[in-house]
Amino acid sequence: MSTPCEHLDQARAVMPSANGCEDCLRIGGDWVHLRLCMVCGHVGCCDSSPNRHATAHWHGTEHPLVRSFEPGEDWWWCYADDRLFTVPGADPAPSYDDGGT
Repeated sequence: MSTPCEHLDQARAVMPSANGCEDCLRIGGDWVHLRLCMVCGHVGCCDSSPNRHATAHWHGTEHPLVRSFEPGEDWWWCYADDRLFTVPGADPAPSYDDGGT
């Protein structure tokens, strides 16, 4: 993985907006994996999901940073720089309650 991007200064201590894809929950949609916006806390679904809400959130808000919202994953993604990275010394990755599955 590469080093953090130049947008890391926009990351905040966020509270997840939902315990699943916020937008899919609203419309009754399904998701594959979840992403957490590190600027505002929006939880959206990944690009492998039918509705791609995390990317739609980026296009609608220009919030560049997401972090995996999957149990055990600690990677970040910067949409603006098209870069996958980890943040040395960052708190453990937040994740939704997967119900023990």
